[in-house]
Amino acid sequence: MPASPAPSPEALTELPLFPLGTVLFPGALLPLQLFELRYLQMIGECERQGTGFGVVTLTQGREVHRPGTAAEQFEAMGTRVQIERIERPQPGLVVVWCRGVEKFRIEATQQRGDGLWLGRVQPMPPEPAVQVPEDLQHLSTQMHEALTQLSAQPSVVPPWNEAWRLQDCSWLSHRWGELLPLPLQMKYRLFALQEPLMRLELVGDLVAPSEPSAKNPTGPGQKPSANS
Repeated sequence: MPASPAPSPEALTELPLFPLGTVLFPGALLPLQLFELRYLQMIGECERQGTGFGVVTLTQGREVHRPGTAAEQFEAMGTRVQIERIERPQPGLVVVWCRGVEKFRIEATQQRGDGLWLGRVQPMPPEPAVQVPEDLQHLSTQMHEALTQLSAQPSVVPPWNEAWRLQDCSWLSHRWGELLPLPLQMKYRLFALQEPLMRLELVGDLVAPSEPSAKNPTGPGQKPSANS
């Protein structure tokens, strides 16, 4: 296959990057507890400038840097987030609720002296609107039940702040990817797909139509919390 043309410099955006041992799907809420100096400075800069940052999935290294540990490495695609709420319960600790907005591909990275990663990133194009086919309607029904249960639980920030697009393959498959208890590599595989119907079909292969409960191991469950 011919190589994709390199993006023009004007199309690239510089984002601070936050490597985590999770996959953040667009539309998902991510609560974080931050205490490392590099991330406290990052949040301060984002707050002053009214900007967000990028969440990327670790492939090597740890969320919290420790001397002598392997260097951080991460996947080539991530999610730009917007900050929805910030709390500072004590000095040196910041609690942040951020929302996944859009996917991006990393074209280049550099690491600042304080350890913060910066990426030159290319936003991915929006996924097409595709209607959920008849043979996958059970995924819409199961997800409606799961979201209803999860939304009833107390939350400082609403887990999903938009209308539930249960008949849209992209939105529905992102919610399944967000909530299914899958191995990290499988979650990233679903995330990296840009074909929403194919992603939903893969989810359909993992979920049995006869098991609609959100509490069932093969149905959507609680989101993992990500701390750093």
